[in-house]
Amino acid sequence: MRLNGKLTKWAAAAVLSIGAATPALGGSVTRPGDTIGLAVGVPLPEGVYLGNNTTQECRNTRPESLCYIVDTPIFVWSTPWTILGGRLQPAFGPFVPIKFNSGAHGISGLFNSFFSAQLIWDLGHDVGFSYMLGVYTNNRGSSVAISSGSLNQRFGLSYTGDGWNLTANAIWGINFDQVTNKPQLSPCPVSAAYPHNGCNPNFFNVDMTATKRFGNWELGPVGLYSTDLNAPIAAYQKQSQAALGGLVGYYFDWVSVQAYVTSDVYEKNYGGSHNISGNLRITIPLGKGPPPPIPNAL
Repeated sequence: MRLNGKLTKWAAAAVLSIGAATPALGGSVTRPGDTIGLAVGVPLPEGVYLGNNTTQECRNTRPESLCYIVDTPIFVWSTPWTILGGRLQPAFGPFVPIKFNSGAHGISGLFNSFFSAQLIWDLGHDVGFSYMLGVYTNNRGSSVAISSGSLNQRFGLSYTGDGWNLTANAIWGINFDQVTNKPQLSPCPVSAAYPHNGCNPNFFNVDMTATKRFGNWELGPVGLYSTDLNAPIAAYQKQSQAALGGLVGYYFDWVSVQAYVTSDVYEKNYGGSHNISGNLRITIPLGKGPPPPIPNAL
């Protein structure tokens, strides 16, 4: 596929990202907000890339706040091949270290691994669309993994004209095992029928970005929405949340850095608790020398 020149300006910021979940995020296997800042409707220049997103989140639960740190590396291969006119980009997230802290207590471990393939189409007029199909594996040996494998589909739309990144990325997850015999990271509400089992509802997330480039700098508002789509058992109360925040980025000759913060403006069935999330993402090309500098791009 021949890339539109203006779309290519945003290509190096379009590395895919995967996410982790916490008990405070309902059934969402992909961490809400994990693809904020990415122009997912724009293919990367051919090559292999490493994107790493480090996140610290805290939810003001009582009596102790729940905080955790997630480090999310992912490798993306932007191939020279197209399918049905869309550029093919496989991605692999081999491991996601997670550390939880609640008061003086903490646990750590590895999250579910992730495999995906994405097709990205240039629709013209600085607009691009992407479809991604992925799976999370079932990591039964980790206390900080979801107790089910899952199917992950993503639908991204980006406008990248005149230095803008206006992107919405919708993420639809289907967990293969709605109720399991291991609670791991997603225990069911305690009841006579399900005293210790794991509950894994299906979920829907939307990550939103509206940033503008000013030379090497990038600034703008961001937001997210997430919701459970079903209740695995009668006692489960579906959770949803919305958050707003801001992003600042800087683009070196061959490395990009983005930092963004979001805070809940709406929550349902989190017991009145609100979540604050801070994120730092670094994107690096691998396997060859740095690409030439491009105005308004990596």
